[in-house]
Amino acid sequence: MRVGIVGLPNVGKSTVFNSLTRAGAEAQNYPFTTIDPNLGVAVVPDERLV
Repeated sequence: MRVGIVGLPNVGKSTVFNSLTRAGAEAQNYPFTTIDPNLGVAVVPDERLV
């Protein structure tokens, strides 16, 4: 399954991404800090998602 996080600038997308993937994407308190896409993997312990 592939998932994308999209939204307006400076609303916390990178913070949510970091919480889910522990990837360490840069997150600052001003718009357009992360312009390039970040890739990560989140492990979901649910056999229905195999």
